[in-house]
Amino acid sequence: MIIISLTCILPFLHLIALSVSSGHAVDLGQVWFWPVGLDFTVYRYFFENTPALRAFTNSVIITLCGTALSMLATVLTAYPLSRRYLYARKPITTAALFTMLFSGGMIPTYLVMNSLHLTNTYWSLWFGGLISTYNMLIMKSYFESIPGEVVDSAQIDGCGEVQLLMRIILPLSLPMLATLTLFYGVGYWNMFMSVILYISKTNLQNLTVIVQGMLQIQGNFNVSAMDMMQQQEMVSEKLKAVGVMVMVVPMLVVYPILQKYFVKGIMLGSIKG
Repeated sequence: MIIISLTCILPFLHLIALSVSSGHAVDLGQVWFWPVGLDFTVYRYFFENTPALRAFTNSVIITLCGTALSMLATVLTAYPLSRRYLYARKPITTAALFTMLFSGGMIPTYLVMNSLHLTNTYWSLWFGGLISTYNMLIMKSYFESIPGEVVDSAQIDGCGEVQLLMRIILPLSLPMLATLTLFYGVGYWNMFMSVILYISKTNLQNLTVIVQGMLQIQGNFNVSAMDMMQQQEMVSEKLKAVGVMVMVVPMLVVYPILQKYFVKGIMLGSIKG
């Protein structure tokens, strides 16, 4: 376990050291797991001379709104399917399972988005993957695991379906809600292919696409705004490390907040008993 943990931790420590070390030390290959000559200049230039700050804002908007819409759609789909008295419950569930095996394909999906005039808008990103069938089935299983006596007592007290969902089911499902929020959030934050397909305007692209472009070519840097010494500091490996760190750190901040719900939500959602 120690060896497996080190294979995950050491590369991350190496990236941190590269991102805050001097460009000269990085260029000479002197940086391993500890910074050599602390220098945070590249972080400042990363946000000031590239589209990274705007792209970061776009990523936040895509992630927050997309996660909220996906969670709403997932709950509103999973809850009816978890009720045994729903008409055609099994055929609908089977149809949902079918989408896990076969999809419409990249080109037909793009043609649909284009015909709806959703390209170059965030709605193409949100509607394209609004519901994850896997997440919906986990949520459905979790709802089914809630004791029937709790539901029956609420209905006897006069709760309708909406009140039952809002006042009873959802408060009892906080671990699962937190877990799926994390799933959707990570998916939207790291979204790449959908942005490439549907978003051609640079000012609407997210951080993943911008950083990927920087890893391939450093043309996004406003090199003309730097003097010769600063240009030498912006070495390739250091720039790559900064881009990766900016991408990873927000998820590292969010994950510990939801971690206490994570394992519990997965276990209860995948085991019906």
